[in-house]
Amino acid sequence: MPRVTDDHLAARRRQILDGARRCFAQYGYESATVRRLEETIGLSRGAIFHHFRDKDTLFFELAHEDAERMADVAGREGLIQVMRDMLAAPEQFDWLATRLEIARKLRNDPAFSREWAARSAELSAATTERLRRQEQAGRLRDDVPRDVVRTYLELVLDGLVARLASGDDPEKLGAVLDLVEASVRQP
Repeated sequence: MPRVTDDHLAARRRQILDGARRCFAQYGYESATVRRLEETIGLSRGAIFHHFRDKDTLFFELAHEDAERMADVAGREGLIQVMRDMLAAPEQFDWLATRLEIARKLRNDPAFSREWAARSAELSAATTERLRRQEQAGRLRDDVPRDVVRTYLELVLDGLVARLASGDDPEKLGAVLDLVEASVRQP
């Protein structure tokens, strides 16, 4: 039997993740059944779950990839830039609309909640560090604690995701982000 190369395994894994992202975007988290994952990805459940233990693991890998990418941008340019990137290329973030379904699951599934918190910590840490640097540079308002500003920005991110998912006009949402950015800057 021929040996499978690391490149082949990495390509297969990428195929699974890209297909799962499309499936979650189209059907939502709960309705992205194994059958729908198979159809969207174009592989059997055995092939999919050879790489990922279950649907939750697959979903969390997507969340981890996005959290890393968003944390990188947030660390360099701020969480508002992450949101501007979402407006510029919403198709890259379609699957995040599943966060609305995730909120329900977070309340009812402690294990899921712990895993989600672990995946979200990286973005929060990058945002906190960026806010610290902005504060030191005198660009961040100083009358509100940094952790309150971070939570505010995270709430705006969640709201932006919900509004994008419901089809709001990205131009209008961009104007809202201008307002949000002005609200956290030093006057």
